[in-house]
Amino acid sequence: MKRDDKLQVIESLSEKFSQSDYIYFTDFISLTVAQMNQFRRICFNNNVEIKVVKNTLIQKALEKSADKKGFEPLYEALKGSTAIMFAESANLPAKLLSDFRKENEKPLLKAAYIDSAVYFGDDQLDTLKSLKSKQELIGDIILILQTPAKSVIGTLNSGGQTLAGLVKALEERAS
Repeated sequence: MKRDDKLQVIESLSEKFSQSDYIYFTDFISLTVAQMNQFRRICFNNNVEIKVVKNTLIQKALEKSADKKGFEPLYEALKGSTAIMFAESANLPAKLLSDFRKENEKPLLKAAYIDSAVYFGDDQLDTLKSLKSKQELIGDIILILQTPAKSVIGTLNSGGQTLAGLVKALEERAS
């Protein structure tokens, strides 16, 4: 690869790193070409971008955005072959990796960067799978906020019916 090509890859990756809040680094070394293509297809169908780039280029791209996003801890994950996964959801890549590994031994999780938090090692996969997306968290908050309001409305409605029943019973007694 020529120097200009390397600089272009570094610039492209740097831009991608600065725009992404959910980045996964995986080890895919023992996958066959067919398995890697299958995994790429699964990622593509789920809007997860996957790139395979040399570690030195990845580190140089990370270094360009390191001050803003705190990527320094990720450097130690850049050993061996590395595939980078970019996603719009914190847990989707972990779910895809876990599902794919039901039939395959790899890819293994090397590290993940989730909104400035860094997770290392394949043993973190279950933790990452359980993370909620931004939309799920907003939905949970709305549900929590709606519950007291629904309870008050329900109480007022049932109170009105009870009161109306009492008034009707009193009217029937009076007549």
